[in-house]
Amino acid sequence: MKKGLVLILGILIVSCNSNNSAFKNITSVEVEDAVLASGKLIRVDSFPSKNITPRPVDVWLPADYSSAKKYAVLYMHDGQMLFDSTKTWNKQEWKIDEAATDLMAQNITRDFIVVGIHNIPDIRWQDLFPEKAMNFMDKDSKEEVYRKAKESNFSIEFKGDAYLKFIVSELKPYIDATYAVYTEKENTFVAGSSMGGLMSMYAISEYPTIFEGAACLSTHWVGAMAEENNPFPSAIFKYVEASIPDAKTHRIYFDYGDETLDRHYPKYASTVDDLYAAKGYSVNNYRNLFFPGADHSEKSWQKRIYNPLTFLLKK
Repeated sequence: MKKGLVLILGILIVSCNSNNSAFKNITSVEVEDAVLASGKLIRVDSFPSKNITPRPVDVWLPADYSSAKKYAVLYMHDGQMLFDSTKTWNKQEWKIDEAATDLMAQNITRDFIVVGIHNIPDIRWQDLFPEKAMNFMDKDSKEEVYRKAKESNFSIEFKGDAYLKFIVSELKPYIDATYAVYTEKENTFVAGSSMGGLMSMYAISEYPTIFEGAACLSTHWVGAMAEENNPFPSAIFKYVEASIPDAKTHRIYFDYGDETLDRHYPKYASTVDDLYAAKGYSVNNYRNLFFPGADHSEKSWQKRIYNPLTFLLKK
C-alpha cells in the first residue's frame, strides 16, 4: 500500500563509513511526502559538481535497510521518473520501489539500493548522448549536424563524458561513503531508457572497471531525431564495436518495443546482436528482448523492469 505524508524533513544522513567528512557540506533530506510502495526516499536537492550542472539526486532505500549489512547499487538516469507518479510531468513512473521490493522479498535478487539522477530537461540530450561516438562520424556528416543545430538554435555542446565523470568521481564516492553498500564493480550497475539507455551502454563501455552490468531499455539508437540519412546510428554502432567491455566480466541488457518512438528500434536489433555476439556475449550475459506492442513510456518500462533487474541482480 502506498504511503504519503505532507512534511519534508531535513535530515543529515549519518555516515556508514569513517570517511564521510569529505561530504560534510552535502545535505540530504528524507522526502516524507513521497508516494512509495515501500522504503524511503532520500534526496540531495542540488548535488554539487565540478563536471555538470548540479541537479537533484534521489536514493531509494528498502524498508528494512540496515547499516549492519551491505547492498548492491543501481544507478539510474531520469531519476525524477522512477518512484512517484504524483510528481512526474506525465503522471507515470517506473515503479522501481515496487519491483525492487518484490524481487528482494522473494529472494530473487541480492539486496540493493537505487540512486536516481534527475535530468534537466533542457540539457538532457547533451548530458546523455555517448559523446565519443562523434569521433566515429565522418567529417562531412559532423559538419552537417553542427550546421543544422546552429540553424535551429540548438546547443550541441556534448556533456556525456562529464556526466559520467560526475557519476564515477563525485556521486559514487559519496554513495560509497554514506550508505552501507558494496563498492566493487561486481555490485555496481547502471540503467536507463531511451537516451538513458544509450548512456547506460556508454557508462559500462567507458568505465568497465566500475560497472559490471547495464540495463538499456528502449535504447535510442537513432541518436537524435529520426530522419532520412541520419548519421548518428552508424557512428554509435562504430563506437559500440570498438568499446564493448569484456564479456567474461560484464552483463548487458537491451530491449525495445515497436510503438510510438520505439517503432524506430526493431531494425537495429540484429546489428546490436551481431556486435555483442562477435565479442563473446551469449545468453549467459546478454539480452536484447522484443516486446511487441510496447510503446516509449514509463508505463511500458514498469511492465518489464523485472526482466533487467532479475538479469543483473539475480542471486
